[in-house]
Amino acid sequence: MLVPFLLLNSAYTVDLRTPTEVIPLSYFGLHFHHLNGETPWPKMDVPEWRIWDAYVTWHDLEPYRGQWRFERLDGYVALAEEHGTGILLPLGMSPAWASARPPADNAEPTNMDDWRTFVRTVVTRYKGRIQAYEIWNEPNLKTFWTGTMDQMVALTKEASAIIHSVDPKALVVSPSVTATYGTPWLAEFLKKGVGQYVDVIGYHFYITPKMPEDLPAFIQTVRQILADNSLSNKPLWDTETGWLQPSHFDSDETAAGILARAYILVWASGVQRFYWYAWDNRHVTVQTTKEDHTVTPAGYAYKVIMEWLAGAQMDGCSENAGTWTCRLNRSGKKEWIVWNPQGDRKFDLPKEWGVKTVTPLLHDAHGSSPTIEISPVPTLLKEGA
Repeated sequence: MLVPFLLLNSAYTVDLRTPTEVIPLSYFGLHFHHLNGETPWPKMDVPEWRIWDAYVTWHDLEPYRGQWRFERLDGYVALAEEHGTGILLPLGMSPAWASARPPADNAEPTNMDDWRTFVRTVVTRYKGRIQAYEIWNEPNLKTFWTGTMDQMVALTKEASAIIHSVDPKALVVSPSVTATYGTPWLAEFLKKGVGQYVDVIGYHFYITPKMPEDLPAFIQTVRQILADNSLSNKPLWDTETGWLQPSHFDSDETAAGILARAYILVWASGVQRFYWYAWDNRHVTVQTTKEDHTVTPAGYAYKVIMEWLAGAQMDGCSENAGTWTCRLNRSGKKEWIVWNPQGDRKFDLPKEWGVKTVTPLLHDAHGSSPTIEISPVPTLLKEGA
């Protein structure tokens, strides 16, 4: 069930339909690119992992017909199991021998039987060990897909039938469209009736160089496309989002605030899972680790925002004169997360909130006062006992 909250500002009206259920740990996902001996596993919970840009696409797993190379993916799956982490594995990127336009890996396979064999082999090998499969990556971009819409529909149907047959507990995620300009592609794709074959709708809510406060309107647009196709009951996952060049942030603390605000607002907008891109990628502006693998303030913020949100219910978010407030309920205790993306501000605490502790995202908790400082980096407020 979703409860609507209207968000009003000078730019747009957004109908936030915030889930009423407790925020699960599974909402929090990451991408890792170099866990094969280079990147150490983070010293924190990693509930979910989307294995992308990690050399396990179709052309990596089956570089020649019938010659399988599962060593890397076997290692990833074992590592995930060791840490109690769920896996989302994208399927796609044709090997040269199967490609309709070799050597391009962004082309459809020439023979559908080759696709069927690939999907069946992977799902059979990892039955009960990989929890979700995503059909292709960003098919609205020529970088990843040069086939037709109908061909992607056919691949999705075939893969879905195999996955559901071989591993009925595994979830099938739709091809993950990206960016605001991808919404027409998704609308056309779903109009072909393919939504009935998938368990989850995937999207990449990249909005660079805009800020997280623009996410609700974007997500609302995608939700409307689902509603137009009678798919509002399908979970919506953000299977990849980060902040890419050319965005620039004045400080590491500001970048940390971007990550935290994104996680808050994506959940508030009705998205049930969010895989951050990426823990160990240096080509993004909100970097979570450095070259020497030390954790940045944004990496620390990932851990903190998970602690703030997981296990709580979100009663909605609102914005007033630039200041955002998101209301939480944790086992009957009220909490609030506040920030102002425009800069440092004085914030008068409403007496009826009964706030006793104030915790800035990157700092220790301290006692409250009638007026506190807020900034683009969120602050958590808790009522007294």
